[in-house]
Amino acid sequence: MTKNDLLIRRETPEDYHQTEMLVREAFWNVYHPGCNEHYILHCYRSKKDFIPELDLVLEKDGQLIGQIMYVHSEIKTDKGVMIPIVTFGPLSIHPNFSRRGYGKYLLDNSIKKAAALGAGAIAITGNPLFYGKSGFVAGKSRGIRYASDPEAEYFLIKELKPDFLRDVKGTFMDPEGYLEPFRHPEAFERYDAQFPKKEKLVLPGQLGN
Repeated sequence: MTKNDLLIRRETPEDYHQTEMLVREAFWNVYHPGCNEHYILHCYRSKKDFIPELDLVLEKDGQLIGQIMYVHSEIKTDKGVMIPIVTFGPLSIHPNFSRRGYGKYLLDNSIKKAAALGAGAIAITGNPLFYGKSGFVAGKSRGIRYASDPEAEYFLIKELKPDFLRDVKGTFMDPEGYLEPFRHPEAFERYDAQFPKKEKLVLPGQLGN
């Protein structure tokens, strides 16, 4: 991988379908049979907590190979105070380009852009081995719990401003937009039917398997 052949830029409306195709390919049968991450991206662009400046795509030699999006989120402290932070996802790299460092490259550059926009911290759920390389630590180690699973090792935090979360104890809940496919399954099925048909498989390593 050389930086000279890579370009990170904001997604444009002309990219939307291609980006959603990429996200679908990247997540198909990974966490469960099929996937819904492309629908989350599709729906989120019109939501008020979406951050357009951090809706980014990665090109290699002019070919779109990666995507990441960020949204506003919050930590509710044990004292009832809401602390604004950001979260991201999906982070997608086309399967033909996976495991070559492109995901970390896109992630690290997007983190710099989030910091430049004034974000104080990022909270995510993901693989600690991968995200730890970019400075993420277990949220519970900093006194921040994941609402769905307070002891989760996969709930991760990264401060972008020094001491932004100093003495903060509280709970993080996934933004509402990430629940869209589950709350409106019929709409999701209609949307997904627009894409080429792919076989949904139950595979080892998926959630619950």
